[in-house]
Amino acid sequence: MSTINTFTGMPIPLASEITHTRHFFQALDNFTRTMAIRNGDRVLVLADPLLDNRVIDAVMGHAKARGASVRVYMEPSSRVTAIPDTVKPLLQDATFVVSTWFCSIIDPFCIDLRRKGQRWVKITYFRNLDLLHTEQARFPIELVGEITRATAKRYPAGVDFDLHFTDERGSDFRISFTPQMRENMLSTNRWRGKMTAEEPGCYVHYLASHGPNLWDHNAVKNDLSVPTKMRGVLYPQWAVGFAEPFKEKIGVFFEGEYVSKVTGESTEAAILRDMLVGGRMIEGGGCGFNPKAPRHTIYPAGSNAPGALHFGIDLAKPADYIRRTMPDWEEPPIHVDLVTLDATVTAGDAKLIDKGFLCALRDAEVVAAAECYGDPIELLEAQVY
Repeated sequence: MSTINTFTGMPIPLASEITHTRHFFQALDNFTRTMAIRNGDRVLVLADPLLDNRVIDAVMGHAKARGASVRVYMEPSSRVTAIPDTVKPLLQDATFVVSTWFCSIIDPFCIDLRRKGQRWVKITYFRNLDLLHTEQARFPIELVGEITRATAKRYPAGVDFDLHFTDERGSDFRISFTPQMRENMLSTNRWRGKMTAEEPGCYVHYLASHGPNLWDHNAVKNDLSVPTKMRGVLYPQWAVGFAEPFKEKIGVFFEGEYVSKVTGESTEAAILRDMLVGGRMIEGGGCGFNPKAPRHTIYPAGSNAPGALHFGIDLAKPADYIRRTMPDWEEPPIHVDLVTLDATVTAGDAKLIDKGFLCALRDAEVVAAAECYGDPIELLEAQVY
């Protein structure tokens, strides 16, 4: 008769009812402070049919408690690439916008309204109310801001420098910064670690984890006609829309901001080659800053764990592969997010990321801030997979 041994070397997980209420109220506090709706605000929710209605109800309930009004406008999907003319009067009237739409960040009409003071919350990562019960939802938003500011401090000031991406597969990709580009980008509310939608003209993400990007067109004040010097090759491990990481080393080569070629013999390489060649980089290293965001969950727009990176490429033409495999994706089939989880990134001589580890997590000011909320090692370095 055989004997089956059961080995237990780790704690038995606590029953959820022991911590459920405590954890929920932590997350709820983050939610209400991020939304920062004020008495008299005219809130507009730009929604889509696949958004959990309870999310809309949560925004409406919060707004009513603050003495604000809410209107909801729904398009057939979140893949809106430009603000429809019929919506522009509604947007112009709003003081606060909650949006699922793809065009929220880059549409010139939206950018102009934020320049005039309109406040925005993008909810790509809050499409289901049950996300309030996740670790990333209850991670202190002040710590996300502190981690972001500590990373920003590593960018060299007053000099030209390269943002340099490398990894063990051979990636060697550079984005050239001028002092003015640095100032433009790091002056945005997200790079200043402002996690709540309080400042006039702000644009924040909720759940608090997605970005800011190590480079994007904020560096040139969103003037897409201004070219940025880029060069080199990336060997991504994965891409949104692919079920698992690539088994082959696939090279994505750039001439300036544009993909010039894709190397590799696998089926995945052929798909990427068809999609990417001629595409333009718009997010150069979208970085995660929430230590409790799942590291190996890259849908819908890249892992949001610290040190995980996504590279957003706008395509020269819509991708049939995306239309077949992700017909309900929150982004349109003219965009692809490439993902690396183990990159090393330097800004001049300063190291931002070391083999996938965000260096700011061990900065003294970040550790000191974390001590206010618990054990800094557990909070900052116990990752979720």
